[in-house]
Amino acid sequence: MRNTLAIFWKETKSYFGSPMAYVVGAVFLALTGYFFVSSISRPFAEASIRGWLLPATFFLIFWAPALTMRLFAEEQKLGTLELLLTAPVQDWEVVLGKFLASLVTFLGTLSFTLYYVLLLFWFGDPDIGPLLSGYLGLILYGSACLAIGLFASSLTSNQIVAAIVGSGVLLLMALADQAAGIVGGVASQVLEQISLTAHFEDFARGVIDTHHVVYYLLVTAFVLFLTERNLDSRRWR
Repeated sequence: MRNTLAIFWKETKSYFGSPMAYVVGAVFLALTGYFFVSSISRPFAEASIRGWLLPATFFLIFWAPALTMRLFAEEQKLGTLELLLTAPVQDWEVVLGKFLASLVTFLGTLSFTLYYVLLLFWFGDPDIGPLLSGYLGLILYGSACLAIGLFASSLTSNQIVAAIVGSGVLLLMALADQAAGIVGGVASQVLEQISLTAHFEDFARGVIDTHHVVYYLLVTAFVLFLTERNLDSRRWR
């Protein structure tokens, strides 16, 4: 665990020591802020965060890969990944440390959106249940997106390619429920189950379903496992 914490601390300092985290975070906050203001400015608007939650899931399709694209791709390009893999550190420690660093950066950015919640309580009377479930769902959704972005970064030494691949996979998974409405039978059920967006809608409505929680946790764990396996395969190349 000491190696994981060391890698986590190194990557976290790297995030906040470069402008990338601030630029990506500022874009995310600007977009969510716009949709929040738009949702509460309508006549008879509901005092909730649902107006920016659903757009935020779409932003994460591109935001998460942009945040994770350098984590492995940069090390492969600079040739430091081979040194890291030959060090006395397990592959899963490397993967987990980098993932936690990206997750903390995401949570740090998301914490600024609590200002929207304060405004709701200041000017309205929101139901706390949907607020908590919405944030829980967004954190789980973001974790899955970050894991997929990290896996894409482990596949290539080009950061741009990593971002495109990660965003492409996330876009397909997010739109899977739309495709489920076109096809029928077993294929429709499968597409509905793998859809990132379909599992988020209950969280936005204030419903916490363990089925959806398990889905996001399994996706995150499985993709991190694939990333660890991909790193392990490099030892034999």
